[in-house]
Amino acid sequence: MEVFTIATEHQINEQIRDKSVRLIGEDGTQIGIMSAREAMEIAEERGLDLVKISPNAQPPVCKLMDYGKFRFEQAKKQKEAKKNQSTVSVKEMRLSATIDKHDLEVKARNVTKFLKDGDKVKVSLRFRGRQLTHTDQGKQVMDLFYSMVQDNAVMEKSAKLEGRSMFMILAPKN
Repeated sequence: MEVFTIATEHQINEQIRDKSVRLIGEDGTQIGIMSAREAMEIAEERGLDLVKISPNAQPPVCKLMDYGKFRFEQAKKQKEAKKNQSTVSVKEMRLSATIDKHDLEVKARNVTKFLKDGDKVKVSLRFRGRQLTHTDQGKQVMDLFYSMVQDNAVMEKSAKLEGRSMFMILAPKN
């Protein structure tokens, strides 16, 4: 069984042990195919590093660049991508089968606030004791609740009974 490892770092300068490489200049122009030793000499003349950027090509592709600057730019790009990334959290709102209309309105207002902030909301309704025989009443409560928040929400998963609980997942409207 072969185990493949993904190289997170590039091979640079003396780490490159291939017989021949395709060399690309610092400005992106192709210099040509030559031995790794010749490519290393050209890199030293220009005061740059020889970096293998495509190890699986035939012959492997190496580029002349300032490797320290390259790594700094990569780290900067990753930081920028991380900053622009938004995380969606799932909030939960619990209801009961016998909830009063005003309490339902208050919870609907809170869920609307969550949805406007870009969070998903899991609405759960737990049946206790004999309430389990009246799941239709719970379904009505869920439908009424959805009708209160439907201006800001899209139903990602409709109300479904699982065990003693009924769940519904709401996502923010675009």
